[in-house]
Amino acid sequence: MQRALKWFSVLTTIIMLFVLIGGALVTKTGSGAGCGDSWPLCHGELIPSKITFELVIEFSHRMVSGIAGITVLILSIWSWKTIGHIRETKFLAILSVFFLVLQALIGAAAVKWGQSDAVLALHFGISLISFASVLLLTLLIFEIDKKFDTKQLLIDKKMQFHMIGIMIYSYIVVYTGAYVRHKGASLACPDWPLCSRRASGFPTTLHEWIQMGHRFAAALIFIWITYTTWLAIKRYKNQKVIYWGWIIAFILICFQVISGSLVVISGLNLFIALAHALIIACLFGLLSYFLLLVSRKKVQVNQNEIEKNNEKSEWTDL
Repeated sequence: MQRALKWFSVLTTIIMLFVLIGGALVTKTGSGAGCGDSWPLCHGELIPSKITFELVIEFSHRMVSGIAGITVLILSIWSWKTIGHIRETKFLAILSVFFLVLQALIGAAAVKWGQSDAVLALHFGISLISFASVLLLTLLIFEIDKKFDTKQLLIDKKMQFHMIGIMIYSYIVVYTGAYVRHKGASLACPDWPLCSRRASGFPTTLHEWIQMGHRFAAALIFIWITYTTWLAIKRYKNQKVIYWGWIIAFILICFQVISGSLVVISGLNLFIALAHALIIACLFGLLSYFLLLVSRKKVQVNQNEIEKNNEKSEWTDL
């Protein structure tokens, strides 16, 4: 039973990754209106009669999202019944279903009534949370056989601060990137790292400021992750999850910066742009796992405090 659950959780995680990349593909190819203003049907038809490139992309994304909805629901119920005793299981199961439904509703609303660029930019961020929730649920399932145990980790307050801070800030960076795409500002600055070859190199138009704002936000998270990786290498050599986790995070953020620059240099090459979305999905999933580890440490601290208080109460009674 547990082996079947493991395989199903991996399958569901992969499907959720396809949903996330499919959403990015819809945005980058401008296929959001491929099925007109009809949802969940396509141009009011179950099987579209007039096939276009945009229709194929949009319709495929809807189909994969529908499959994901079914698999996530099954995984949530299955894990709830099988490993519901683990503290995070029920919360992640609810979170997975909730954000997948929210993602679908925002997508449907955008098709039916349209949305502002600011609201549409939230769609990718919500997809990331939904993907990360399923990924964490999968990791919990693989913890059943104790092949990797993270409950004995010692994480000091400084590292906890960086884990929580980078996680929150990464979501802001993701939002600015999504806003750049929906605002049509991806090529507002044709050069990299500066905006243009003008004497000043500074942005002058709104779209240029939006583009450079995202680059500045991305530069800050690169510096922050680099510094935290240095801390992990220096202080956590004996705790492999933290040590290698931050090394992987550093590698991913390097690839993210490189792919981001290549998106601009290549003039929005589709495959590079999709790789850019894939890398941030992997990085966000890893940062979410760090957040899970931090939450466990806080629970342990609270439990220790409770035990100390109980011991004091017993001595007082005597």
